[in-house]
Amino acid sequence: MEAASKDLLIQVTQFWNLLDDLAESDPELYENFIQQQLKEGKQLCATPEPQFCLQTRILKPREKTLFINLYQWKKIPAPQSITHPVPISVGRPEDISETSGVYTVIDVAYNPDVLQVAEKDQVKKDQLIRMAMKCIEEQLQSTLSQSYRITKLKTKGSIHRMKQSLMGIQNDSPDLREKLRKELTLEQIRNSIMSSPEHFPQLTLPKDQVPDKAGCLIEEICSTEIQVEMKTPTYELKIMKDENEKPLEIELVVELPGIDSVSVCDLSVSKDDLLIEVSEKYRLQLHLPESVDTEMTTAKFIKQKATLIITMPLV
Repeated sequence: MEAASKDLLIQVTQFWNLLDDLAESDPELYENFIQQQLKEGKQLCATPEPQFCLQTRILKPREKTLFINLYQWKKIPAPQSITHPVPISVGRPEDISETSGVYTVIDVAYNPDVLQVAEKDQVKKDQLIRMAMKCIEEQLQSTLSQSYRITKLKTKGSIHRMKQSLMGIQNDSPDLREKLRKELTLEQIRNSIMSSPEHFPQLTLPKDQVPDKAGCLIEEICSTEIQVEMKTPTYELKIMKDENEKPLEIELVVELPGIDSVSVCDLSVSKDDLLIEVSEKYRLQLHLPESVDTEMTTAKFIKQKATLIITMPLV
């Protein structure tokens, strides 16, 4: 450890000497270099920005509601190419108690470019969500429901809680700015010495090992390990009306070729949304045109036609 510190100090001294030489020999290049470092430093100090919030359930070891806040964070590097792992940062979970009950909140962050691409492609968005859920399962040593819905909230919980969870900031003390400045300087030196992308540490979350929850890591998980190609099935949605043209119920007919049993169909219906997942083959998520009565909703599977019919009375 002592030898490593001495080596780093030697590298730092050499680096500053190079900067001094550059300032004298080529002031314009020196100025450009400093501006670039300031720009990168701004990214390192950037706060995660909320993208959207998911609601799902923890099934094991104890069943309860889970909210997953997805953030875009400039500090998270973008993948080097489409074949490289996608970096993801997972914060510490927190149990929150309200009058309605106890639920868990956890924060997840991706590079902004990754999320912007996903917003334009529903399949990629779903893959990122499932990657986050897989990471959370490994970190919490738990089993999550594969059904989820995107809430109307951008984030669940306070920004202060997110900073503690995701950024590892315990409080806004007067020494915080100095702490960030020191970390930034060290990061700039490291980036300058190791300017090649190959020097960035490639961290892969082991399948048989859970990361230390006391720290905040950036885990890279190869997306090919967890991506499942799920097709959107053919469906027809109709609003059924009475003789006076008053809307009564929503009828959804979904064709599921290759499925011969309702037991492999996972159906989740909320007041405004519906999600169907079938044996890792099909996935259909819809925002319903009218609010429905979830308690009176019924579903039947016609085996001969491999068709699922869902009837949802309106409220």
